[in-house]
Amino acid sequence: MTRFLLRRSITRLLPLLPAFVITACGYTGSDVPREPASGSAGEGAPRAVATSDGSTGGPAAVVDSQRVATQAIDDSARAAAMARRAEFPEIRYSRLHIADRSVLDSIRRRYGKKDSTRSAWRALTTLNRKELGYIRVGDTIVVPDTVVDDLRAYSVFPQQYPGAASIPKLVMVTNALQSYACYEYGQLVRFAAANTGTESKATFPGRYAFNWKERLRISSLNDNWKLPYTWNFHKYAGNAFHQFDMPGRPVSHSCVRQFMEDAEWLFAWGEGSKHDESGNAIPFTGTPVVIIDMFDFTRKKGGPWLELASNRDGIVSLPVDPMAVEEALIPISQVPAGVRGALPDRNRYKTAEDTLRARGVIRAEARLAPSIDYNKRRAAKAARRVVRKQAPTAPAEAPAAAEAPPAGPATSSE
Repeated sequence: MTRFLLRRSITRLLPLLPAFVITACGYTGSDVPREPASGSAGEGAPRAVATSDGSTGGPAAVVDSQRVATQAIDDSARAAAMARRAEFPEIRYSRLHIADRSVLDSIRRRYGKKDSTRSAWRALTTLNRKELGYIRVGDTIVVPDTVVDDLRAYSVFPQQYPGAASIPKLVMVTNALQSYACYEYGQLVRFAAANTGTESKATFPGRYAFNWKERLRISSLNDNWKLPYTWNFHKYAGNAFHQFDMPGRPVSHSCVRQFMEDAEWLFAWGEGSKHDESGNAIPFTGTPVVIIDMFDFTRKKGGPWLELASNRDGIVSLPVDPMAVEEALIPISQVPAGVRGALPDRNRYKTAEDTLRARGVIRAEARLAPSIDYNKRRAAKAARRVVRKQAPTAPAEAPAAAEAPPAGPATSSE
């Protein structure tokens, strides 16, 4: 069966090989057409040369004209190459029930994390939004009929996003389909699986931006949480992209979990906040992040990505202008108590939950869990244990007097 799938994959891909290059790690970003910064005069930018009569011309102008023409041809070639690479074949999906251990073992052999099956492993785990170790007997998974190294072939986001054509870098996230996409000037350059927040600790829709990153972040709320390749995208609530377990459902505390390969790529690709002259971060100057929807929490198992028939189905609709999307509303309960005093518009956070409920973003029956400082809670418990151990033993009760006083009214100990 494996040989059949490989033969079928090669047969379907042969006509496309001249048109696009497949790499095991996905898009590297090496041939994205880049626009020069506004007002810059970097390499390839047109340069007017003044002559003695105030006009422009002369040999230098000819050289510049040639450079501009060469740059235009180069950019055109790059754009054409990218357009060709986006022409992925139709890939059909089938649902497979893991009826017993033998079926599970065959899946692990065929899609294992080893060199010979690495592309298949990446395709399967991305399609199912879960790590192979979380696939168990009794589960139903989706399996592609064709394995393509470039995971953009399986994207539920469009390959081109006209509304982002002027934006150098942009991250779009869908809670509903548990995945995200990275765009450069409107061209999809990365598609990845995600596991976002639970209903009580949701990853709310709206516009954010990357702030800061850390190669290995130890959670400030729970030092048992080790978070590789962290990109913070909400300064106060602590929302972040990072690597962590991927069981295939919204399970996080409002963060966006990713597979290690995707987290490492995003860590290198994204850009953080710019800073003013005093060194203070300027809000919303890092790579924009837009979360477009909510997961359907009435579903207690699986998700709609398991019901897609092919890579032509389930393509999400994106906002016409991503930068016009409203800044995300975050209920104040989702912000750690220790940082609430620093909120720039505290009232907006205090009214956010009511607003989100009125809009139907938070279901009427949903209950939000407050942000908990697990480190502080553990420290308090440890302190209480120490106090109990150090407390002196209570003296023995004195014997009762021979003649007890008359009984009075009962009293409480508290």
